[in-house]
Amino acid sequence: MNVLSCKAPVMAVKEIWVTLLAYNLVRLLMAQSASLVEILPRALSFKHCLQLWRSWYQCNIAHDLDHLQLFKLMAQQRIGNRPGRIELRAVKRRPKPYPLHRKPTAEARQQVIQLGHPKKLK
Repeated sequence: MNVLSCKAPVMAVKEIWVTLLAYNLVRLLMAQSASLVEILPRALSFKHCLQLWRSWYQCNIAHDLDHLQLFKLMAQQRIGNRPGRIELRAVKRRPKPYPLHRKPTAEARQQVIQLGHPKKLK
């Protein structure tokens, strides 16, 4: 969620809330599956649980699969103890070869008609 896809402020707020809701849903599933096998939820892989839930949800539309089976599968993939591991809290975004579009579209089109396309950035 590093770039919001909507433009209206109201929709941006909704998009943030939906992302937080989905994140908390996966964390809830992790907590339920961790309590089933009596381990800490932080010991489970978030990505693994998310992928299992997505595939389970798609299959569950046609079939009535058991929640307990899903929780057991989620509890199988655990993350290891990684002491001394430090993750950087910085974003490394690659520059794009074109400048940002900062003018109204009609004005930008007129400029392209008059001057041609802008040169690529290196």
